[in-house]
Amino acid sequence: MLLIRNADLYAPEPLGLNDLLIAAERVLAVRPAGEIPSAALVDFSDCLRVIDAEGGMVAPGIIDRHVHFNGAGGEGGPAHRTPPLQLSSFVKAGVTSAVGLLGTDGVCRSLPELLMKARGLEEEGISTWILTGSYSFPSPTLTGSVQRDLCLIDKVIGLKLAVSDHRSSHPTVEEIRRSVSDARTGGILSGKVGCLCVHMGNEKEGLEPLLRAVEGSDIPISQFAPTHISRTEALLEQSVEFGRRGGYLDITAEVGRKPLFGRGTSGVVDTLLSGGVPPENITISSDGNGSMATFDERGGVTGLIVAPLDSVLESVAEMLRGGALPREQVLSFVTSNPADHLKLPRKGRLKPGYDADLIVFDGAFRLRTVVAKGRVLMDEGAVVVKGTFE
Repeated sequence: MLLIRNADLYAPEPLGLNDLLIAAERVLAVRPAGEIPSAALVDFSDCLRVIDAEGGMVAPGIIDRHVHFNGAGGEGGPAHRTPPLQLSSFVKAGVTSAVGLLGTDGVCRSLPELLMKARGLEEEGISTWILTGSYSFPSPTLTGSVQRDLCLIDKVIGLKLAVSDHRSSHPTVEEIRRSVSDARTGGILSGKVGCLCVHMGNEKEGLEPLLRAVEGSDIPISQFAPTHISRTEALLEQSVEFGRRGGYLDITAEVGRKPLFGRGTSGVVDTLLSGGVPPENITISSDGNGSMATFDERGGVTGLIVAPLDSVLESVAEMLRGGALPREQVLSFVTSNPADHLKLPRKGRLKPGYDADLIVFDGAFRLRTVVAKGRVLMDEGAVVVKGTFE
């Protein structure tokens, strides 16, 4: 059992100073600070741990919907393949739930390996899901079809595809429509979201193929989840209209003065909100452990960096310190919004009955404590639970 006292609780809505009682991986009770009497827990003193948040912000753990946790890359050749991530990388980044996926390489990177890595991370301490498919069309699958993957494999919740990118298969509008229809039907049959995560590239068509795919059909635009939407100014402008029409938009988090995709996270969020995109349709992910390659005009690789997993945490902290947006709105981009869109049960909120996934900040919005499924993984800024081979 775990008792967190004196938490400035954002669930993600602000609830003031509260205590949280946690057991069996779930939140059992949330009460105003001091209303859970220590005397009532005396009988459990041998299995009860108390953490004093000292008035620091306590929020749901980060849900990162786009992580290459089994490795990615390869644009520069075999030596440029990124290795699998270890548990401590997630803990340091405040990530308690992650969705893994393949990237450019759907040939030498395999879905069975991705699935087993997801199961390994789950055993080690965090919650995981995966997407079937990769950049290419037809999509690689585990069972022979997208619908079978969604129906028969618990961890598969959607499909990955690349559009408007020189590394994609350049699927036709009809092929995109078929892909999103297969994902949607598989989701309906399995009780999952069945979304189509669309890697967006630099090409001029941008989101137009997605919009044409839903024209004349009953497919909800929210079935798509385009990501890397700030890659170009033209794509970001299209994204505003896409979001106004009800589509979800996923921002690849970037902090610093020279972000690879042109704008930092806060600037992209401002553009979407000022353009009229509903805040609940915005999510932020890291593309963590993916290779971010740059190319010259002849298509040659000119540079390669590995996307940092902690970019979401750093972006959130930056926006919280800036104070331009309500804190609960900033937190929702990485907690309740992805949980709602991905239909992740008991995730994204801190309420009785929900999974006990949470992070504790200090006064400067630095990560102090991480709890996943009721287990303390970080204590006073130090990782206390590591992966099997760390």
